[in-house]
Amino acid sequence: MTDALAHRGPDGEGFWQNSEGRVLLGHRRLSIIDLSVNAAQPMNYMDRYTIVHNGEIYNYIELREELRKKGYVFNSQSDTEVIVAAYDHWKDECLDLFDGMFAFTIYDDKEKEFFAARDRFGEKPFFYCYNERDQTFCFASEMKAIWALGLQRTPNLQMLFNFLTIGYVDNPNYLQETFDNNIEKLPAAYFLKIKIADRLDITSEKYWDLDFENEEEKISDGDAIDKFNELFSVSVKRRLRSDVPLGTSLSGGIDSSSIAAAISQLQTSKPASPAGRLQTFSAIFPAFEKNEEKYIDIITQNFNLQSFKTDISVNEIPALLQTVMRQQDEPISSASSIAQFKVFELAKQQNVRVLLDGQGADETLAGYSKYYKWYWQELFRKRKLLRSGELKAAHQNGVSEKFGLRNIIASIVPEFASVFLERQYLLNALRQQDLTRDFVHLQSKEAYYTTPTIFSLNGVLYFNTCMHGLEELLRYADRNSMAHGREVRLPFLSHELVEFIFSLPSNFKIRNGQSKWVLRKSMENNLPTEITQRKDKVGFEPPQLIWMKLPEVQLMINLAKKKLVDQKILKPSVLDKSIKATSAYEKDNHDWKYLAAAHFL
Repeated sequence: MTDALAHRGPDGEGFWQNSEGRVLLGHRRLSIIDLSVNAAQPMNYMDRYTIVHNGEIYNYIELREELRKKGYVFNSQSDTEVIVAAYDHWKDECLDLFDGMFAFTIYDDKEKEFFAARDRFGEKPFFYCYNERDQTFCFASEMKAIWALGLQRTPNLQMLFNFLTIGYVDNPNYLQETFDNNIEKLPAAYFLKIKIADRLDITSEKYWDLDFENEEEKISDGDAIDKFNELFSVSVKRRLRSDVPLGTSLSGGIDSSSIAAAISQLQTSKPASPAGRLQTFSAIFPAFEKNEEKYIDIITQNFNLQSFKTDISVNEIPALLQTVMRQQDEPISSASSIAQFKVFELAKQQNVRVLLDGQGADETLAGYSKYYKWYWQELFRKRKLLRSGELKAAHQNGVSEKFGLRNIIASIVPEFASVFLERQYLLNALRQQDLTRDFVHLQSKEAYYTTPTIFSLNGVLYFNTCMHGLEELLRYADRNSMAHGREVRLPFLSHELVEFIFSLPSNFKIRNGQSKWVLRKSMENNLPTEITQRKDKVGFEPPQLIWMKLPEVQLMINLAKKKLVDQKILKPSVLDKSIKATSAYEKDNHDWKYLAAAHFL
């Protein structure tokens, strides 16, 4: 199992078993904080606990000092030891105190109890397989480590159906579900306990959630901007704690640019280059209409940063596709993962182990154009839409979203709109002409499409942050970074910052037709106006349409379609259809999905 995860921890491995030989723990080490042998895992503490941990607790210094005052002694400078001491003192309530990304397990030899937990947003993975008949429980950071046990892979065809029809790679109604019927995942913000006796007694519980209905209606613009700046600065500063060189990824948008600006202001990062300049890592696509190199250069020149760029050759694409899909274990929705994979590879080439990244801002601050209609519906319901001028301002800013009769109905009768949307998506799924009738009949009985429970902007942001959307992107980032033994840290996902953002009314996210309003305002004096007022950013988009037209990729897609025909998922007639190349965020990207699905099978 640890051999299957060697890429995640290239700096060493360790093993431990309890005296009865019933509990076995293995760990692959990626050394980031305290590079000494004292921080090696599995780590024993107080002759009672044994821990294996993946991730970082960013406020470990403050917690260690608090625990020292309570009498705890530490043998290392690592955050791992702080976790287990905090667990001894506060038990599962220690999770409330951690600012970080983590998946860890602690075995308590005194109580014969196993405790596992995953961070609030799911930045770090935790997969497990429980065999009730044999009374065995195994877990790992990636599914490939569980498969390494010899566990038979049994594809979850319902998940595959939902991926092929509506693009879902998870199930918002059952967060534990994966693409393998034998493997589940511990959901984000959950902990799990196993009491080890004759039979395993397993319980799980959610330990954290966002309160998105308790808005601070009376907060002033100035106070909100000041508070946002304070929390964001603390988040970045904590995520610069490292005993190895670190840098930041840079895409040219306001999220990654804000992080670069904050680091430059703090000037506390461990320099990765002899010149002492912060290193940035970017993917560029010369001759592609959405190449962002111009904006990347604006930031690196403005802050005197050392810029490294990767330009993906079309000759690399077929092999890269295979590599990235294999690394991810589960299907990927677009070619954006390939570009991200290359960015982390570039960091490895420059010996930079830790990268800060801007993920999470779009989901918490309403960065996608699809969020505008939710805000407009909210304004319409409050009879403020027309006098707000938001529709006109958004369209002047190039937002193409429409507001029509369906939106008005959704504003007035959200329950009806929710049912309508779910039925509409299911009908569209059933109309997918390429799928065999038997496959649709067997797998469509439980459609996973669902809508936010609260039809407001904060409601849909909560849905995408905590239930469906963000974790998919976090999965891509974790597998792509760890494939190269790199760690990615996300300042926008400090839970204290996110909790504050969700306490703000909707007009702090969208105002005057602009998304991410509070972030743009907070960065007005720190970033060039070309970045803060940029209107054409749509996400991290590579030239997928061009890549799908490559003869080698077309051959891969045709072979994928044949495999799905052989599996009686696609009709034989699909083999006579020409391949439709699509951009990364196009809705009807069926041929891309066939490629991803067949690779998983």
